[in-house]
Amino acid sequence: MRTYVVDSFTEHPFSGNPAGVVLLDAPAAEPWMQSVAAEMRHAETAFVVLDGTEPKPLRWFTPTTEVELCGHATLAAAHALGGDQRFATRSGELICTDSGDGWIGMDFPASAADPVEPPSDLAAALPGATVEDVRAAPGRLLVRVGAAAEVRGLEPDLARIATWPYRGVVVTAAGDRDGVDFVSRFFAPASGIPEDPVTGSAHCQLAPYWAAELGRSGVELVGEQASPRGGFVRATPLGDRVALRGRAVTVLDGELRV
Repeated sequence: MRTYVVDSFTEHPFSGNPAGVVLLDAPAAEPWMQSVAAEMRHAETAFVVLDGTEPKPLRWFTPTTEVELCGHATLAAAHALGGDQRFATRSGELICTDSGDGWIGMDFPASAADPVEPPSDLAAALPGATVEDVRAAPGRLLVRVGAAAEVRGLEPDLARIATWPYRGVVVTAAGDRDGVDFVSRFFAPASGIPEDPVTGSAHCQLAPYWAAELGRSGVELVGEQASPRGGFVRATPLGDRVALRGRAVTVLDGELRV
């Protein structure tokens, strides 16, 4: 099977978020896909079925579990296949548009973030962070802190975060330099991902949140994910959808022989 490793939300190899992409000529068994994802060891591996069905079936697996939505692995799959793509997923149909200049647009569902009672050990899990707002969307907790420097320097207690009833935790703050509207980091130890380098799906929650906070609804925002690899996501909230844009680089093109 043709297999790729693609660095997403970047134009430079070995930055952004790496994803595996496996092209299948027929649907595969879930245990096999999970084993391949565990072998690949990327935050997510995308499996695309190329049997003539449109939209193309697409599923995503972390090293330990299947997920409902993944931005960077969708970008990686569209980049590997080239051109415009339509995918059938657990989150509905996702449309990817290749603009021809290296940028790929993705039409994703928006994710509302509603105020919630924070976990009792939130302060202990995020040492040094000044918590200003806590919200939740399905499977994800959003924590806004006082400054981008707190996001960049955060050393979270991953063991505590793993006990919370969320797939992942987004820590975010307003941008601290020109051209960046907000910064974030994403931690998902319960899903086998201590820190995700660049998380497209998190921007389905971050973009509507920051558009409201900044008074910039309907315009493109630039989010910097301040992980050690780092990357940038351009996101435009459009009601119940979010338009994401990113670039990608193929770093491996080979064959899976199992």
